[in-house]
Amino acid sequence: MVTDDLLICGAGPAGRALAHRALAHGLAVTVVDPHPDRRWTATYAAWVDELPGWVAPEAIAARVERPVAWTSHRIELDRPYLVFDTAALQDSLDISGARLIQDSVTAIDAAARTRYDGLDLPSVRLASGRTLPAGRVIDARGIPRSPTLAEQTAYGVIVDRAHYPDPDILFMDWRDDNGADPAALPSFLYAVPLGEDRMLLEETCLAGLPALDQRTLHERLTHRLRSRGIVLTGAEPTERVRFPVHGGTRHATAFGAAGGFTHPATGYSVATSLRLADTVIAGESAWPASARAVHLLRQSGLRALLALPPTELPLFFDTFFQLPIAAQSAYLSGRDDLRGTAAAMSALFAALPWRVRRKLAAAVVLPPRLLQHSSSH
Repeated sequence: MVTDDLLICGAGPAGRALAHRALAHGLAVTVVDPHPDRRWTATYAAWVDELPGWVAPEAIAARVERPVAWTSHRIELDRPYLVFDTAALQDSLDISGARLIQDSVTAIDAAARTRYDGLDLPSVRLASGRTLPAGRVIDARGIPRSPTLAEQTAYGVIVDRAHYPDPDILFMDWRDDNGADPAALPSFLYAVPLGEDRMLLEETCLAGLPALDQRTLHERLTHRLRSRGIVLTGAEPTERVRFPVHGGTRHATAFGAAGGFTHPATGYSVATSLRLADTVIAGESAWPASARAVHLLRQSGLRALLALPPTELPLFFDTFFQLPIAAQSAYLSGRDDLRGTAAAMSALFAALPWRVRRKLAAAVVLPPRLLQHSSSH
């Protein structure tokens, strides 16, 4: 039986990045996935300063020096942002040197102290009935959906750049021209380039328990674009998004979203997976004490977002995006920057009106089992 140094469950962005870097370090790698060669269709993005230096330049579709947030007014964000070319990113994470197994993992077993065959290795059980041992086994299969997990949802269309008259690249646009009831769960427009000649226009529910469904987001996007003079033909390529914004196992045997890398207030995890791949391959912990503490603070931030009345969410982000860029960066990207994250959250809390602070404070101390009940009121 072949025994490799590393067996990775899942060939999505996190699993593929980990395999790619493991191969670069000379390890023998196996990747197990039901569809290891399936092409990715989601759009991925990151702040430029989040990425490791080894990311291939051709994986970048567009770079935006100053993206814009719209709340009650227009705010330029002084932090470069990039959008990946999804196909080029997948191709750049070359794993042709790995052993690819098209199968489903049904169980991951930790190393046993004693085994009849003398091996003391972790292993995976496959749907086909096979058992594969390896020096290390890492789960990178993402987070399964659950009614107990808050989700991010989005519905987007891809249009010719010439049909998008707004000169701004919109990181978040909370303006109220999407036809939504003011008392309903809000959504924002995300408008980013996919190269020189295409734009992704996406109506996004940042986090909901439950989140907005695709039909509602489609209706809101159509209404919003029509109000801005953009009429869709119905033939545009579409993108549908739905995934949990928290969950996963913060352990050395899990990576990417499965390992708790998803930022619970933004849904971003790909840049973190790229940045931490070498760390994990080297056998170092992705979860030092400072990162665990920051994760708890971010979880409280998610509870706060879910608890805010719909009418207050634009005000929340209006206040956040007026913080110094260093404070914004600490909260959005500083996964082990405990001091910076705590300072950013404290500054945000102090700058908000008392009525909002009271709601946020209640959400932070609310027991998780009451979160869904509270967020529905």
